Amino acid sequence: MDPVITNGLSCLRPVVGNVGNTYATALLAYTFSLAGEITTRSQLLTALDNLAISEGTKVHWSQTTSGDTLVVEISSYVLLAVLSVQPLTTADLGYANRIVNWLVTQQNPYGGFSSTQDTVVALQALSVYSAQVFSLDGSSTVTVQSSVVGGDSYSFKVNRDNRLLYQEKPLKNVPGKYSVKASGSTCVSVQVACFYNIPTPVKVSMTLSVEAKVTGDCQPLGANLMLKFTVKFNGVKSSTNMVLVDIKLLSGFTADASLLGSSPQSFAPLVERVDAEDDHVLVYLKEVPKGPPGTKRNFSVKV
Repeated sequence: MDPVITNGLSCLRPVVGNVGNTYATALLAYTFSLAGEITTRSQLLTALDNLAISEGTKVHWSQTTSGDTLVVEISSYVLLAVLSVQPLTTADLGYANRIVNWLVTQQNPYGGFSSTQDTVVALQALSVYSAQVFSLDGSSTVTVQSSVVGGDSYSFKVNRDNRLLYQEKPLKNVPGKYSVKASGSTCVSVQVACFYNIPTPVKVSMTLSVEAKVTGDCQPLGANLMLKFTVKFNGVKSSTNMVLVDIKLLSGFTADASLLGSSPQSFAPLVERVDAEDDHVLVYLKEVPKGPPGTKRNFSVKV
């Protein structure tokens, strides 16, 4: 009955039938599930069911057909929406189980997901599911057996005393084939993690460099100095994108950047824009083409 919640729900109701966004639809389904508005919840879950991506015993949702970074978060919010109404029916738990089957395949070996945000939401959803299916009764045994004769074989027992205990064994016959068999009456999660080493990445040398040199005699009063800066590119591509050169002047000097717009040869077209303000000169270069080894692009500013 809080007026903030009441006003918020009143603002959301008109857009329920015209969302056009899977992520927002999942959030709305969870929101109206928490609010206890069964009709609106049912409408949103039906819309989500039409957008679901089914893969056998698994189901999930995505913002795009090719997958995206929100896929875990969206699916987790749908799971929370499904589990947020009591009492849960057998159909609700069956549907939730299909979402969980997909979510656990996205977990990394440390129990998290691709980002902090989706890890928080996914773990909350999995925790709610675990609470719903939790039972003190029953036990299960998971057997992992190598296909190699005399190869390693492990048996994991999950019962009332150790159901919250994390169990792990290293597989020795790798690469190789293993079979996983489970028997019993409790819910268990099995994950296989493969760790491997890669060569140390080769450090790429600096591909874009800027050098500056000041010429002139600053002894005479009112003398001019010439600042010449050189931009060099030796990267993999034929040219860079736009390059911004920020020149900080010495105290007491101002810049005459007109030379940049009238440079000889083909350098002037590279200068797209010059901004001189206070003690800074910003030079926008359209691109810096790659040339033969040692090729440089020289520019000058009078100060």
